[in-house]
Amino acid sequence: MNGRAQQKILSLWRQVGLRFLPFADAATPELPLGRLLRLSLFQVSVGLALALLNGTLNRVMIVELAVPAWLVSLMVALPIVFAPVRALIGHRSDHHASALGWRRVPYIWFGSLLQFGGLSIMPFALLVLTGEGTGPAWVGQLGAALAFLLVGAGLHTTQTAGLALATDLATPAQRPRVVALLYVSLMLGILGSGVVLGLLLQDFSPLRLVQVVQGAALLTMLLNGVALWKQEARQPRRSAADRPHFRSAWAAFAGRAPVRRLLWAVGLGTAAFSMQDILLEPYGGQVLHLPVAGTSLLSALTAAGALVAFALAARALQQGRDAVRLAAGGALVGVWAFAAVVFAEPLASVALYAAGATLIGLGSGLFSVAMLSAVMALDDSGDGAVPHGLALGAWGAVQATAAGLAIALGGALRDAVSALAVTGWLGPALSSPGVGFSVVYHLEIALLFATLVALGPLVRRPRPGSGAPVGRFGLAEFPG
Repeated sequence: MNGRAQQKILSLWRQVGLRFLPFADAATPELPLGRLLRLSLFQVSVGLALALLNGTLNRVMIVELAVPAWLVSLMVALPIVFAPVRALIGHRSDHHASALGWRRVPYIWFGSLLQFGGLSIMPFALLVLTGEGTGPAWVGQLGAALAFLLVGAGLHTTQTAGLALATDLATPAQRPRVVALLYVSLMLGILGSGVVLGLLLQDFSPLRLVQVVQGAALLTMLLNGVALWKQEARQPRRSAADRPHFRSAWAAFAGRAPVRRLLWAVGLGTAAFSMQDILLEPYGGQVLHLPVAGTSLLSALTAAGALVAFALAARALQQGRDAVRLAAGGALVGVWAFAAVVFAEPLASVALYAAGATLIGLGSGLFSVAMLSAVMALDDSGDGAVPHGLALGAWGAVQATAAGLAIALGGALRDAVSALAVTGWLGPALSSPGVGFSVVYHLEIALLFATLVALGPLVRRPRPGSGAPVGRFGLAEFPG
């Protein structure tokens, strides 16, 4: 084979890689794909913790260990306590001065240690809590609460500093692809960990619980250790003398109307997409009478929709599409998605229900990637430099808090309305088991419209002669 033919084949394979391999063009000479994939492992460790707390341990505590559901809900909600602190964590990582000259690495490392510590003591605390271990139950309750708090503090610290490090390393042009890749890593971490943990705990025993959870603790340290290796350049001469006080830095950051509106949009949109997290499968079982296998498939469809959205969002943002306009598109997809789920009951249509679940993942994925990209680009907006850590910490604090509160509100609202419907307080027309679910879905649609109102004035106007479409986003003219 001559040299010219070899060059043609190599050129063809390069085009195939960039076109069909997800995020192959996210790499740059400064941040090669191998290094980028290795960095994304911190998101896999966060996904592992989320799958363990919100899925596997949730089920194990209620079913195998017979822990009261209210206590389980309280334990699972404890990590949200640390969500508002993410802004402070991001701010301190922006200006941290260490003897080794690192800013982000110490926070990712100590976040990993917190996750490791929480996961290490968690199984023993749960066994004492249920009477399987030695000691009074209140010791187990305190130990379990401490374990969940440590894991929550660790994953919030790790994710905030990790996203800030990724923003530091990526060029502004490549950040959309990097954001999407990090979201995919998080999703794969959650899905893969959920499957593996479920298989490992299929033959449950107290010893197996200790082995699996402590194995997750060790795997967390390994993943984050590999992710951190030779990622951040050392600057030993960095000094903490110029670190601004958090209160003044926050006032300067949040004092601008566009930033406040962006954070409001993040909170409203996240709440809108999160309120149904624990209701979608029960809706299929109680209202559409689907078996467990049928409702479990819905989680896979939602995840598939989200993965497609990550790739679409990355491509659109790479082509110069406005992140805010793309987030608004995701919110509009969400409106259609929840409408489809609502109409699945009167039409008794499983296909419509499945389509709605897929669109929920698609809309949520578009919204999430676009909003994180918009926050990452705050320092490139011409409004003055914004430290990456503070901006991403604020995004994480709003996003995690809104998701936690929305999930809790969605479950409580569904239970309250369903109880009124069953007892006949809402009249004969509203006595079906789907009324409580429907109220939640309608509230989510209302929140998505509120999100569109918040996003409207933030839409970037195309410059004359730039070649970008000159259409207006209608809600941009709503009064701010």
